[in-house]
Amino acid sequence: MSQQVVVPAVHRLAQARAAENFPVALRVLPARYRRHLIAVYAYARHVDDLGDEPQAPGVDRTAELDRIEAELRALYTGRAVSHPVVRALAPTVTGCGLPLDALVRLVEANRLDQRVTRYATFAQLVDYCTLSANPIGELVLHVFGQAGPARRQLSDRICTALQLVEHLQDVAEDHRRGRVYLPAEDLDRFGVTEEDLGRPAATAPLRELIAFEAERARAWLDAGAPLVSALHGWARLAVGGYLAGGRATLDALAEADHDPLRAAVRPRRRRVLRRYLAATVRSAG
Repeated sequence: MSQQVVVPAVHRLAQARAAENFPVALRVLPARYRRHLIAVYAYARHVDDLGDEPQAPGVDRTAELDRIEAELRALYTGRAVSHPVVRALAPTVTGCGLPLDALVRLVEANRLDQRVTRYATFAQLVDYCTLSANPIGELVLHVFGQAGPARRQLSDRICTALQLVEHLQDVAEDHRRGRVYLPAEDLDRFGVTEEDLGRPAATAPLRELIAFEAERARAWLDAGAPLVSALHGWARLAVGGYLAGGRATLDALAEADHDPLRAAVRPRRRRVLRRYLAATVRSAG
């Protein structure tokens, strides 16, 4: 199958997956916001899949990521673009004033994934999140027209936290793919080996490590929580939904005795709703 056929098909899949994984709380947003958010998610998902998911034989991940960046730069300088993912993003770039830097940092995060599969320290992992997660929050703020330095700083904390939470959920899957997002310094501190990450169930030291990392993530969420009250209108609802989802996932992880190996850790929708309502009440106060 030619690349001309494959790429539009991949784009349609990215759009479908973005819509499927769209946070439930955000589905009540007006179409003008929902459309732009799905375009951002489809772009981010496509770039992430290039960096992480199995590709067709002969596909050069780095070359494809380079192509995405080149197409972005063409778009921002008024030149014609051919990549369907970038073309689909163009109305959102124009209508919401998306910053090029945020879009390019997502590409760079996935370039990094081609070279780095382990992180020695928590500080290094946080630096990775500045590329892989924080740009999403910045783009979301621009979609709602409520970006600014102070809000972006709070958004960065939430996005870093959500990335840390996702890493905890995906310990087993990441290990199968040859990736470890638990800092090596923490593995050593708790006496956990990489082999422990491939077991059917978490050992006691691994559960202690996961609990430790979960509290770190919760602290980052709490540090970013004032963003909800700093926003207004639909943006407050959207960010409140992200925050509630992160907290509910941490609750689910605790209920699973901090064992993400035995079964997938996913929050119940009722818990997400309770967390969302609690965040809304606090922001209103």
